[in-house]
Amino acid sequence: MVGPEAERSARVAVSGGAARAGSRGLGICRRVTGVRWDADPVNRPDVLLQIPTELQPFLSPRQRGLPVNVPADGDSTLGHIVESAGPPLPEVGRLLVDGREVQPGYRPVGGEVVDVFPIARPQAVPEFETRTPRFLLDVHLGALARRMRLVGIDTAYHNDCDDPTLVVQANAERRVLLTQDRGLLRRKNLWFGAYVYGIRADVQLDDLLRRFALTLAPWTRCTACNGELRAATREEVEPEVKPGTLDAVESFARCRECARVYWHGAHGGHLDEIVEAAQRVVASVR
Repeated sequence: MVGPEAERSARVAVSGGAARAGSRGLGICRRVTGVRWDADPVNRPDVLLQIPTELQPFLSPRQRGLPVNVPADGDSTLGHIVESAGPPLPEVGRLLVDGREVQPGYRPVGGEVVDVFPIARPQAVPEFETRTPRFLLDVHLGALARRMRLVGIDTAYHNDCDDPTLVVQANAERRVLLTQDRGLLRRKNLWFGAYVYGIRADVQLDDLLRRFALTLAPWTRCTACNGELRAATREEVEPEVKPGTLDAVESFARCRECARVYWHGAHGGHLDEIVEAAQRVVASVR
């Protein structure tokens, strides 16, 4: 005996692959060569999303490598449909519906094939077309924050901020919010956010520099608090530095905010490598 759901599914014809066009959950379709749908909105087929390699990590493992079949109800926007599949909108670039470019507010009726593109790189940040943007990192990105400050990028970071507080600060100070929390990027009141790719801080910094083609100013910011550094005399720092260091080091700097003293010490070789690697990346994308 054939039930109502089977009858609705039978009205959808998708040739060239095994599709779950009548399902109401996420499905996968290998290839779509022709689609037709019933005039009844209840019986409309789903939207087929072509997700690029760059955005595949946002999909569940069973969906990766193939187009994704997502329900279309005629009311949901394309942006909402794409995010329901996995990729947050801040990571999505152009959207083409059957070859025609549309905005995220477009409302699919069903049966469309959507090509989803990643953000074009290097990516411009509104209000920062002629200067290096500022950033705010969530609580899980402390190692990346220190490296960004080392190369002179204005980077705010707190290890005890909740999501609403981060959004308020990002909006008020016009900072790009960097996170690996997709839910945080989906907040509609966030003015600008970006996903941080990679697990290690060196990989994360490399990707960030390629994405935004940032201008670097190494050794100009405090890695502890993000304050700007100023030159300091030997006499000024003498009470805070060991005699052996005073004899071996020629130049010192002090943070204008927290007064921490800096100099190029025995650990400087590793920091030099971080700075030089960052400079090479920036030079390659300009």
